[in-house]
Amino acid sequence: MFFDGLIIGFVSFLIIGIYHPIVIKGEYYFGTKIWWLFLFAGVGFAIASVYSLSQTLRAIFGVCSFSSFWGILEVFHQRKRVLKGWFPMNPKRKKDYDPQ
Repeated sequence: MFFDGLIIGFVSFLIIGIYHPIVIKGEYYFGTKIWWLFLFAGVGFAIASVYSLSQTLRAIFGVCSFSSFWGILEVFHQRKRVLKGWFPMNPKRKKDYDPQ
């Protein structure tokens, strides 16, 4: 029997579940300027995916890569959700939210 598919599916589920709070907390503490960290992580995971010898690890690194790229977009969407009042605004960074 081969369990690669189940392992990849489970790890993908975990990765997506982990990235969701990372995006929320990242935007809360650092604002949208954290997007470049997601970019570097995505590129790093993509490189790891290309050079990995294990098919399972290649798939997992690929999921991490595209979850990081997705995080870039979500950081900017999170900012809009904060401005709508759906998520709490960091009072120490309130000036960052002023639409001037």
